[in-house]
Amino acid sequence: MTTTELVKLDGKELLLLSPEEGALLSKEISNVREEIRDCSYISEALRVLPVKGYRSAIGAYWNAVVDDLRQKILHRSIDLFNKEIGSKKKIEKYEDFQDHVTEYDLIEGAYKIGVLSWEGRKLMHQARETRNMFYGHPKTQEPNLFKVLNLISDCNSHVLSEDFPPSIIDIATYLSQMESDSYDRNEIAVEQAFSDLPSIYKTELSNRFFTTYVGESISSELRANIEFCSPILWGSIIKDDKKQIGKRFDKLVVEGNKGNIKRGLRYISLVGGMMYVNLASRKIIIDPLIKTLEISIDDWDAEAKIIKQIYPLSKFIPETSQEMYVESITKVFVGYKGSSTRFSRTDFYSDSAAPYIRNMFDHFDTKATEIFVNTVKKDEQLKRRIKGSGQLKRLRILGNIIVENNIGSTEDLEFVELLCDDERETEFYDWLFSKKRKS
Repeated sequence: MTTTELVKLDGKELLLLSPEEGALLSKEISNVREEIRDCSYISEALRVLPVKGYRSAIGAYWNAVVDDLRQKILHRSIDLFNKEIGSKKKIEKYEDFQDHVTEYDLIEGAYKIGVLSWEGRKLMHQARETRNMFYGHPKTQEPNLFKVLNLISDCNSHVLSEDFPPSIIDIATYLSQMESDSYDRNEIAVEQAFSDLPSIYKTELSNRFFTTYVGESISSELRANIEFCSPILWGSIIKDDKKQIGKRFDKLVVEGNKGNIKRGLRYISLVGGMMYVNLASRKIIIDPLIKTLEISIDDWDAEAKIIKQIYPLSKFIPETSQEMYVESITKVFVGYKGSSTRFSRTDFYSDSAAPYIRNMFDHFDTKATEIFVNTVKKDEQLKRRIKGSGQLKRLRILGNIIVENNIGSTEDLEFVELLCDDERETEFYDWLFSKKRKS
């Protein structure tokens, strides 16, 4: 509506609304989406504004906001809205809002499912109070033009000018789609779908992923798709949700079903959630692997298999298990000197395990460095083996990782630097094998 239309009615000029006031209103009212400019509520407000019917205009404009929020909620996810507001009556269609949802709950629910921004929520509550005061209670002081302009401006900025939000995926439907071979493993599309989800949906989907993945009866197609999607979802959920998954895995460990524990551990490793698993569960999982590794040293196939199992857990080795862990992976990496009729090499070690062990050393803390130093100093088997130049070179590879990361006490780092210095090799051997040296 133009300024001229605002200040005239039936061809007669109205003196109640000045051209300047009409210009202000015209500017604000035009700031709505194209498809709702003919909305009956806005049209009603326009009919009363020229004669300064501010109370009626406030009521009519607020009705336009309520109508728009209801439509957007239905488009976004009525199922999620029901979960958020906890209404005794399930809202299924537009008419249910009028009978069972207060305007306060409408705003709160719209905010929680992503229809309103945080600022929009605050300002819509203010607009609701303005409507209640001036339209719901006619005996209050007469509202002025600026009160109307403020309400219209806020409602336009945060509701009536805003496009409909994206629809939220239905979890049951989405999981069904993931089970089909037509599911598109597009990382960007999946990330977008998950980022649009409100926190309550992310919580539910995260738990559904874990429950489904741990189950025995799911298809390989669905399991593979969960393996693709779960790390993406994990990156967008809050810490409390991650703790919840960790506690659910702890419960699996206590229940003792090997199959469920194995699948649960695979899921936890996949998403990088071991930090949310309690210490007792970690020990139950990790200690048997470390003990098996210790008795499998020099069995290359066994070493490789166990190292690959330990690797996802290597950042979270319990302190009571660190000594055996550090000693074992050090010996596996160093290997031994020998001969073979099949191979021309004389340095033998597990080629498959070696890359993983390098990365494991990157996770060392001060305590692990201390254990490494003590292992080099005191482990007789390792000391015998590093008399060979090939084994010493391999030990230096590990030492250099520690030096580069600079994690350890000054004394321990000085020893590791001595180990890694080619020019001080004689000094290192003299120190290591001196009978006069005190332990």
